[in-house]
Amino acid sequence: MKQDVVYPVRAAVFGLALMAISGVARADDGDAPLVPEDWSIHAQTTFIEQGNLRFTSPYRGTNSLDPAPRGRESWTGTLYLGRRLPWQGGELYFNPEFNQGFGLSRTEGVAGYVNGEAQKGGFDNPKANVARLFVRQTFGLGGDEEDIAPAANQLATRQAINRITVTAGKLSVTDLFDTNDYANDPRTDFMNGSIWIAGAWDYPGDAKGYTDGIAIEWNHPSWALRAGQFLEPKIANNRDLEPRFWHSFGWVAELENRYSIAGAPGILRTLVFANRAPMGSNDQAAANGGNIVVTRRSRWKPGFALDAQQVIVGDLAAFGRFSLSNGHSESWAFEDIDQSTSLGLSLKGTSWSRPHDTVGLGVAQNELTQQHRSYFAVGGLGILVGDGKLSYAPERILETYYRAQIFDTVSLSVDYQFVANPAYNAARGPVSIFAGRLHIEY
Repeated sequence: MKQDVVYPVRAAVFGLALMAISGVARADDGDAPLVPEDWSIHAQTTFIEQGNLRFTSPYRGTNSLDPAPRGRESWTGTLYLGRRLPWQGGELYFNPEFNQGFGLSRTEGVAGYVNGEAQKGGFDNPKANVARLFVRQTFGLGGDEEDIAPAANQLATRQAINRITVTAGKLSVTDLFDTNDYANDPRTDFMNGSIWIAGAWDYPGDAKGYTDGIAIEWNHPSWALRAGQFLEPKIANNRDLEPRFWHSFGWVAELENRYSIAGAPGILRTLVFANRAPMGSNDQAAANGGNIVVTRRSRWKPGFALDAQQVIVGDLAAFGRFSLSNGHSESWAFEDIDQSTSLGLSLKGTSWSRPHDTVGLGVAQNELTQQHRSYFAVGGLGILVGDGKLSYAPERILETYYRAQIFDTVSLSVDYQFVANPAYNAARGPVSIFAGRLHIEY
């Protein structure tokens, strides 16, 4: 097979092999009453094969996407263990995980990165780590109750709708904040980092996306209010977190409003954040030739994000996000984006007799402040991008995928992304990127 056309062949072969040993679908429980759980065991594995076609590149820098046709794979596996604690409302969760593989060009070259699973990789052989270890405590405030279905990191139970929940330990901030039913998880839906999450939210986390912290949520029938404080890495995009929570941290708060339009449900989430860490100054670094290390000192990086989802009719739904952050301080933990806008549609396959299949279409535009542009123009390097010089243009992304639910536990997806002005550089690209994805969960 010619390497200048990358198709997800290995992903499909791998998927067929695992499908053969994955067993049959779980039995449908129908309308059986919910049985509260004392123990919970779930698991997932996701394999992604991704590659890009050749694209125009008159030059490239340290953090550039390789213009030659390349293919890389990523593979993760997670075990979700849960245990009810011996007091009312207490739960403990533990997630051992393994990661293997790489993103395209060492997971660099596009600000809205094209494989959200690749940040957990970077290893030739599977490497084990602890993804999550946290305690959840729920306090019911009385009134009507609802069933909480069993899921990964969720014991089946019955709780008051009006409740307060405290979560503390190691987790991903995105487990709790900026969630969206249609664009939320690169393991099952959109893979691009400016579509499955608010791109300009430089959310606290180590190089794998996990952190330590505490969050409090007050849930109400028509709204929820949540807030938390989480540790930042010691150095930008580093695996070691700064243990002094008063020294480097990220604050985040979110108001979730639930509503309906002509009987169609929708949700609007309004998120504000403020990060504090020894970040450099993009403006000062641009003035000294791109050396951002010498400008680092304790700085704030505030911002906000809007996250909306709306059922349009039947199985068709729309979603969108807008996020904005302070581009004066360097990017510290996630992506090199100061402003991001994304819109998309998600459709279930009921009309073609595949009700559990999903097709998605999303677009995003990522932008930089003038200070951030100047920094990259003089050769500065960010977390993900840095071509050595810059002919600035907004980074524009289109992504579409089709996920076929083969069994209740097994899905296969094909994904296509088109990236114009990768790394904000009009001199390079556009680039087409293809992927195949196998996801198994129980």
